[in-house]
Amino acid sequence: MGNLVLTLTKFVAGIVGMSAAMVADAIHSLSDLISDLIVIVMVRVSSKGIDKSHDYGHGKYETLATAIIAIMLLIAGSELFFSGTKKIYDTVQGTPPPTPRYIALWAALASIAIKEGLYQWTYLVGKRVNSPAMISNAWHHRTDAFSSVASAIGIGGAIALGGQWAILDPIVSCIISVFIIIISLKMILPTIHELTEGSLPEETEQEIIRHIASVDGIKNVHNLKTRHNGPVIILSAHVVVDPDITVAEAHKITVKAENAIRNAFGNETQISIHVEPNEEAD
Repeated sequence: MGNLVLTLTKFVAGIVGMSAAMVADAIHSLSDLISDLIVIVMVRVSSKGIDKSHDYGHGKYETLATAIIAIMLLIAGSELFFSGTKKIYDTVQGTPPPTPRYIALWAALASIAIKEGLYQWTYLVGKRVNSPAMISNAWHHRTDAFSSVASAIGIGGAIALGGQWAILDPIVSCIISVFIIIISLKMILPTIHELTEGSLPEETEQEIIRHIASVDGIKNVHNLKTRHNGPVIILSAHVVVDPDITVAEAHKITVKAENAIRNAFGNETQISIHVEPNEEAD
């Protein structure tokens, strides 16, 4: 609801205040509104857990939501950049935009405060519940605040100085749009890695091996395979044990290994451990 009111306010302020920058800022806020809806739906789906149609849970839906938000950021950043460069070109050619009114400046300043507050709240909640999609959406709020900073600087400069100084608005907008594009790329690359079944980082895999190898009775660990399913880690590994122990004893060893991993990476971690006798490893 907050994003809807803010978006409508920006549209009105941009039109009444004769500010193309504020209208563009409103369009950016509209992308925030859409991303909020995506996160609400996708996070709800991803929290469903394991069922008959999804043996590993629904975590990939959250990853998909993150990717969609990142793509929206990339599109919004690119649009702001190309729109800003066109305004710069028009101003250099002798056609500066009209001087905006104060209502557009007040709307930009209010947007900065509101969107930064939304960023802080969404980011903290995302960290607490370990939700990449919520954290990504928090950054979407902050980039909207950055967009409003650019609008405030450009609108304020145009109002104070007038004339050719209206070029301040598109110049700052282009600078901010570059940061938006960089943030979107940093968000989308990990999601591509996960959606294509990329492994966990090498240091994380080594930590997993250390936890498994620390269990009494395990003589070797190999053939470790890892991936992410949203915030959940999925892994499989082969462990080498004494060939003379019973199946029940081997099972107890694997349970200890699974507990060691879950203590380190969370109870939702999905683990598959295959037991091999020592002579097969030799």
